[in-house]
Formats: sequence, C-alpha cells, structure tokens
Amino acid sequence: MRAELQSVLQTARELPVEQLPSLLGELEEVRCTAMARLAMPTSVQAQSDELLNIAEAARRLGLSKDYLYRHHSEFSFIRRVGRKLLFSASGIERYIKQRIPLASKSARA
Repeated sequence: MRAELQSVLQTARELPVEQLPSLLGELEEVRCTAMARLAMPTSVQAQSDELLNIAEAARRLGLSKDYLYRHHSEFSFIRRVGRKLLFSASGIERYIKQRIPLASKSARA
C-alpha cells in the first residue's frame, strides 16, 4: 500500500465513529476524482489550452479584429474576462478543422 494511504488507514482505525462518515465522504471524493481522470480520453488529459488576445485570434482565423468584435457571440471559443475578449486556442483549432471539410466540398461543386 502507498505510504500516503498508510496514514489514512491508521486514521480510519483511530478516528471516533461519529467522524467516520465525514472521512468516507472525503475518500469518495478522492476515488471519484481518480475515476474521472481514468475515464478522460488521453488526448484531453495531455492537451492544454491557451487564451489568445484578439490580434492573435484574428491572425489564426484569417479574420479582422473588427469582425471578431462584432460577431463574437457567434463563436463558442470566446471567453470574456470583464470587458476583455479572449479566445481559446484549442477552440479555434477545432473550429478551423470543422470548417476545412466544408470549404473543400464547396470548391468541388
């Protein structure tokens, strides 16, 4: 057994009975967190997101800053911090990947 769990086991042996439900709840939280991490796809676990300013988002999307300001509510990858608009880099990448098949289909027609 891991050293970290040895102390928890000792606590469970010595804790007053009326405090055991609280301990069980805390252990359940630890178990659920570990299970959630195991259930998460590996690509999501390794992926980190970066918030971009409007200039960088406009450059990546090939749109003007003005267009992004006017149409920001149409995009799901926008994050508002106060009055400032920030853009999820991974959200932009997903958006671009979804748009590419549509563009190539319309070019063939």
